Amino acid sequence: MRRWALGIEYDGGGFSGWQRLSRPGEPDRRPDEPTVQSAVEEALSFVAGLPVQVTCAGRTDAGVHAACQVVHFDGPAGRDPRGWVLGTTTRLPRAVAVRWCLPVDDSFHARFSARARRYRYSLLNRPVRPALHRQYLSWERRPLDAGAMHRAAQALVGEHDFSAFRTVHCQAPHARRELQDIAVSRQGDTVIVEVQANAFLHHMVRNIVGSLLEVGAGGRQPGWIAEVLDGRRRDLAGPTAPAAGLVFLGPRYPSQWGLPGEVTL
Repeated sequence: MRRWALGIEYDGGGFSGWQRLSRPGEPDRRPDEPTVQSAVEEALSFVAGLPVQVTCAGRTDAGVHAACQVVHFDGPAGRDPRGWVLGTTTRLPRAVAVRWCLPVDDSFHARFSARARRYRYSLLNRPVRPALHRQYLSWERRPLDAGAMHRAAQALVGEHDFSAFRTVHCQAPHARRELQDIAVSRQGDTVIVEVQANAFLHHMVRNIVGSLLEVGAGGRQPGWIAEVLDGRRRDLAGPTAPAAGLVFLGPRYPSQWGLPGEVTL
């Protein structure tokens, strides 16, 4: 047996999130709401010929997509990485694919070895809803000032208590996180929010975006975001933005692990 790391992409629209809803080895308790983790573990177990459990870098909610989720698992040492990639992908739903596989040191941990995580939120800003790529876009008909949103967002950079931007169902023991970078830009009709932090709270990105929309639409001044942050109360912030526009770009690790550049600091 040895430890393997996988890079996985998925369209989260047909899943109730990443996290398995049942105990290892059992089907999801709600078969009409499958999870990405269960699909990946079932496929890997078939290829390995024995039960496989995976640990991910960061759990995603229902409807949230991933460009490069990273997981680790312990499996047979003799199998070729290409075999893991192709064999597992063949057994996965079409909305999920393994992009790469690498052997890693036994001390590697997909969650705890990560030093940062990155998300992108994409929002179509025009009077008419999207028809193309709609599963990867949120939609806002009000004209948005992306520059004002970007200026407001800079108040969030640094280590803060992000209680105002986490759901009441968040189970994290504390709300302090280091938000390392956040940028809001416009590309044609699309407003894009990219954010990187050491870790995220439940619904943190979507709640930040929902608050920035209040600024972009002109209902709040840019300085309001700093006031919300300092208030540490969820009811002071804006609404939670829809899940459809959110993509987990992936975690980032120190170079010592020898992972692909897209997930390396």
